[in-house]
Amino acid sequence: MFVNLDETTKLILEGKILHIAADESLLKQLPKGNWVAGTTPYFITEQGGITSKDRLFVNEISCAVDFKTVVYDKNSIFNITKDAYPNGLAFLIMPYASDVAAFYAKEAPNISDLFMNPIIGWISGFDLSTGSFARVYDGVNGLSYGDKAVALHICLPDDKIASFGIVNIFNANENDIKIEFTEDALSVKNCLVNGKEVVLSDYISDNKIDTQLPLVADYNSVPVNVSIKSVSEENKTVEFYAPVFAGKEYRFACPVSNYAASFKEKLQGIKNVNPIFSCNCILNYLYGELDGKATPPFAGPVTFGEVAYQLLNQTLVYAEIISR
Repeated sequence: MFVNLDETTKLILEGKILHIAADESLLKQLPKGNWVAGTTPYFITEQGGITSKDRLFVNEISCAVDFKTVVYDKNSIFNITKDAYPNGLAFLIMPYASDVAAFYAKEAPNISDLFMNPIIGWISGFDLSTGSFARVYDGVNGLSYGDKAVALHICLPDDKIASFGIVNIFNANENDIKIEFTEDALSVKNCLVNGKEVVLSDYISDNKIDTQLPLVADYNSVPVNVSIKSVSEENKTVEFYAPVFAGKEYRFACPVSNYAASFKEKLQGIKNVNPIFSCNCILNYLYGELDGKATPPFAGPVTFGEVAYQLLNQTLVYAEIISR
């Protein structure tokens, strides 16, 4: 639900268990309570996509029979599965460009029992026109962080389980050139293209590559998008929404004839879904022309990365609670 500060405060004071997304100016006014949050001014509401700094997107987690919040850094994030309830769900929020987000992006598949413990969430962001900083909030202790992750662990009733879905319009172009990087980074200058060192920004410019297309790599048998945030021909840099890693082989995604139409068509194929949470990538919002457009039945924050067990880019992810 997309509500104002007073309505959100009322839910907190009533003791509701909440996941919240909003601009930092609103989140820092909230009282302590049973909630976690991340920063973003972008949302997909039931009425359509919107940029707002005076309303909050709130998910009430009414299915929980117990809960706890845990704050993690890069040295403790592997404990997220150890902290999970035997039958539960974890909402994980990490600040964009933080060490813990970069570490999770690379190492999540190595977390013990990762795929046995449902983890969904997002990378918090900021207004792209201001160049601000991303933060996450633990409402229980009343603190916010720019360098740590926060998780809301939910215990579900014995007759319910969590189920996830991922909407991704991209596939790797297996006939395209192979790109490799020599270091783990969010911003790069040089890379190897089919084994030859090049300046990536020049390569993109010279070959007129559509930067709406992400790089795609195989992360432990799962195709993962890595989206381009910006290309600076002046500084010869390419910035990404998630880090690229040395030792991985990347290829640009296959072109889509019409981004907005492809995304809409993909959503139309999903029926009989009742999500308790969803989030959508900022690039789907921008390139999919979702400003003012709804994506039923999905509504939620627009993010700088999505989590469905591991970190994703340029996807929509959602969670359902279903009967066993």
